[in-house]
Parts: sequence; C-alpha cells; structure tokens
Amino acid sequence: MTRQIILDTETTGLNATGGDRLIEVAAVELLNRRPGAHFQRYVNPQRASHPDALRVHGLTEEFLADKPLFEHIADDLLEFVRGAEVIIHNAAFDLGFLDAELERIGRAPFSRHCGPITDTLLLARTQFPGKFNSLDALCKRFGVDNTKRTLHGALLDAELLAEVYIWLTRGQDSLVIEPDASAQGKAAAPADLSGLALARVAVSADELAEHERILQDLEKSSSGKAVWQPSSKTVA
Repeated sequence: MTRQIILDTETTGLNATGGDRLIEVAAVELLNRRPGAHFQRYVNPQRASHPDALRVHGLTEEFLADKPLFEHIADDLLEFVRGAEVIIHNAAFDLGFLDAELERIGRAPFSRHCGPITDTLLLARTQFPGKFNSLDALCKRFGVDNTKRTLHGALLDAELLAEVYIWLTRGQDSLVIEPDASAQGKAAAPADLSGLALARVAVSADELAEHERILQDLEKSSSGKAVWQPSSKTVA
C-alpha cells in the first residue's frame, strides 16, 4: 500500500533562521491516493507573530499561549510521517521551520524521519511555466473549492493541497472513495437486457410526416451523406 502525507505549516513570520517559529502543523494521509487519517497540532511559539503573518493565519498570541511547545508534539508528528512520502507546497519554506524546531530540541532534520519529499510548487511550475502557481491559483485552475479559505489554516490547506496533488499527478480526479476500488480497471460485465419489456408507442400520421421532413432537411444539409437514410444504390 502506498502511503503519502500532505503537510502544511503556519508560522509567526517568514524567517526561520531569524527567530520566527512554527505555530501550527497539519497533515493529511493518502493511502493508495485515497484519504486516510488527519494530524493537526497548534504550537506555542513563545513569541508574537509578525503583524503581516497574523493577518494571514489569525492565530493570536493569546490563543496560542496554552498550547504545547514543539518538543511536546514532535514525537507524534514524526511518527505520523515515518516512512511515508511527504508532499508539501513550497517545501523549502516548511522544511526550514521544521528543521529549525527539530534542531532546537536536538533532533535530526525532518527529511531523516520520512520517505522522499515532493514539492508540488515545483510540479506545478513544470506543468504551468510562467503561470501563478500558488495554492489558491491551483485550486482555481483545477476547480477545487477553496471558498472556506478566508484565513490560512494548516489543516484546511493540507486538505486543499491533497485535491490539487491528485489533479497535478493526473492519476485520479477526486478524493471521493469508490465503493469497490478493487474493480477499478476491470471491464464491466455486460448487462442482461433479455427480460426487459419495451413499451410500444403509436405515432400519428402528422408525427411521421414531421419526422420525415427533419430527415430530408438533414439529408440536404449533409449533401446526401446521411448514413441513416436507406441507400437507393444496389451493391453488386
């Protein structure tokens, strides 16, 4: 079974090396490209968010004050991603913050705890060079409903990115679960219609005349190439 993790974070600002901190991390599991478990944790960054960042995520210092420190959620996060391919939009940004948080508590970089890391921003730039490839732009391009995204939230963004990823990789157009996944790719058995009784409906002379008129109009517009008309030619 293929296990993939779609991951997103929210932070106090843009500069992981300059002291900005992680405040939320969330992930959505895909099992054979179908939705599985969710992971989401808020984190007390022990500092205020930059005003611009606060306008984006809306997670105030007061809201985060009683949330756990990163060191207290690290094991749960690393266990959730262990061994799986991790898919992130603009991966360098999120990995920079995750690695900085892990370094503070003496742990190895994030990539050492999971499988390969795929950046959907790079995938999108390959498919749509020169286009806007933000998550919102990709949602609009693929018809993924992001109307609930008034503020950025890591779990909602991970769920949206999961839909976008399916479109980007074209293996499946939706995360809707089919009743019988094992039947995919197999030819359907032909339906038995032998017992189906069809009702016979009588038509009037006027209806027959109107039908004939339409056929003649089609014959004329197709320059005599209508395949439904009886052929007047004799085949030797």
